[in-house]
Amino acid sequence: MKIPFVDLKAQYSSIQKEIDAAVSAVITETAFVRGKYVSAFEEEYCNAYGVDHCISCANGTDALYIALKALDIGPGDEVITTALSWISTSETISQTGARVVFADIESDYFTIDPSSIEENITDKTKAIIPVHLYGQSADMGKIMSLAERYQLAIIEDCAQAHFAKYASKHVGTFGIAGTFSFYPGKNLGAYGDAGAIISNDEGFARRARMFANHGSLTKHQHEIEGINSRLDGLQAAILSVKLQYIDNWNSLRRSIAENYNEGLRGLDNIRTPLARKGAEHVYHLYVIRTDQRDKLQKRLKENGVASGIHYPCSLPFLKAYEYLGHKPEDFPKALEYQPQILSLPMFPELTEEMVEYVVSLIVGDRRKEDQRV
Repeated sequence: MKIPFVDLKAQYSSIQKEIDAAVSAVITETAFVRGKYVSAFEEEYCNAYGVDHCISCANGTDALYIALKALDIGPGDEVITTALSWISTSETISQTGARVVFADIESDYFTIDPSSIEENITDKTKAIIPVHLYGQSADMGKIMSLAERYQLAIIEDCAQAHFAKYASKHVGTFGIAGTFSFYPGKNLGAYGDAGAIISNDEGFARRARMFANHGSLTKHQHEIEGINSRLDGLQAAILSVKLQYIDNWNSLRRSIAENYNEGLRGLDNIRTPLARKGAEHVYHLYVIRTDQRDKLQKRLKENGVASGIHYPCSLPFLKAYEYLGHKPEDFPKALEYQPQILSLPMFPELTEEMVEYVVSLIVGDRRKEDQRV
């Protein structure tokens, strides 16, 4: 059996008529840049999240950068973020001229550790970027308490957590801004690059929208220098179709995760992901930990199962951040998990038979190990 890591063709097949009609409408009307389809998606996304503002943009990386610039973060400032994420989270901080400060992760949930955040706060700290990693909410209760105590802005990186919740509230709505990527493989994915920022702060939203559009809200009237970061009409129309299905797709992901959990329960040296109590995980990724990661990944590949590693190297130990001079003991949990994490296939169209096949390979691999011992 061949099982891909993500199957975008299967998803497209299930909504093909709607997608094709949406794309055709955009082309027929030549509504390629801005226009009614972009405005419609922004309004729909606002309504879905219950927020006042949605600023669409070109991709999730731009969303982070625009949010930072809208907060006037720059040289002399520090921004704290997690040691475990994709580099977009940290590189956008550096690109403003601010200093990126990494915090370690929690033991159970892969997300940023609030106690490590507090240890790294200085008089130069201006913001915190918690990442809701793999579809799991960070501990927003403790993080918001820190933000209030130290008067810090919160930008939530929700690139992997569309419609995840913490304490019955959507992630992305706790801080001044929530940023999103709609990269094709995300829970809510476009057919190319796309991104967005949500906020309830009118002043912030105005600055963000202006910065994303060459520093202008009215054509030819540029109040500041900005960048060119736009969501195009084709992607907006596609996202509007997919938005109608996201709740069902997330529910299917949770069911698939439960099937994995059940099948892998009790296996020595296989640690399945924990869902935070009082939160709602959306399983963008299903990430296990094992001391035999590379060997298990090889076995899966040999038997037709694709997998991934998110991420092979924690951010502080990338060559890009050698200048910060971090030592292994600075991030014990991130370093411990680095050689252990393995992402199994996860997408809404994954069948029970497919999950059982993946589980059988892992169970069989563990039995072989036990026999050797």
